Amino acid sequence: MEVSIFCLLVSTLFLLPSSFRLNLYILFNQIKTMKEESPLEKLKKDYSEIEKKHSLPSFEELNEEFLIERIAEGETDFLVREIRRHVAEKFSNSLRLIDLLLNPSNTPAFFLPAIKAITREEKDRLEKIYQTLSKNEIIGVKLDLKYSLEEEIKYIKESYEYWQEIKGSLYKTFELIEKNWDKKTEKQSNGYCG
Repeated sequence: MEVSIFCLLVSTLFLLPSSFRLNLYILFNQIKTMKEESPLEKLKKDYSEIEKKHSLPSFEELNEEFLIERIAEGETDFLVREIRRHVAEKFSNSLRLIDLLLNPSNTPAFFLPAIKAITREEKDRLEKIYQTLSKNEIIGVKLDLKYSLEEEIKYIKESYEYWQEIKGSLYKTFELIEKNWDKKTEKQSNGYCG
C-alpha cells in the first residue's frame, strides 16, 4: 500500500506547480535526513563497540581530554588509530611547550618571562614529564609505521591514565607562570646574566 501511495504521489507531482514540487522535494529530503545518523552519532556508536570490547575510557572522557569528536569530520577504516593520533597530538603539543620552557635557546622573546617564573622544583617536575612525553612520541611514530590494534589500544589506555596524572601538575605550572608573568626580575649586582 505504501508503494502505491508513493507512486500516486510521484505521478501527481508532475501536475503540480513547480514551487510546490520544490517544497515537496525539500520536505522529503528533510525527512530522509532526520532518519540518517549524524557522523558524530555514528562515531559514538562505533566507539562504544570498541570501548566495550577493549575496556577503553568512555567516549565522553576521551573527547573531553583529546577532542576525538573531530574524527567524525572524516571517514576512516582505522578508528582506533585515529583516536590514538588525536591523543598523540595533544601529547606532542604539550611536549613542544615544555621543550620551550626547558630549552630556551631558540624560544621567542615573549616567552622569557614564563621561563623566569619557573622554580627549580617545577623544572625538575617538567623534566620528568618531558622524558615520558618524549618516549610517548617515539611510540606514536612507531605505531604510525606499523599498525597493531593491540598496541594502539594499549597506547590509548596508558596515555589516558598518564594524562590524568600529569594534567594537574601542568595546570599548576602554568598558573604559576601566569601569576608571575608581569613580575620584574631582580637585577644581579654584577650585571652578569649567565
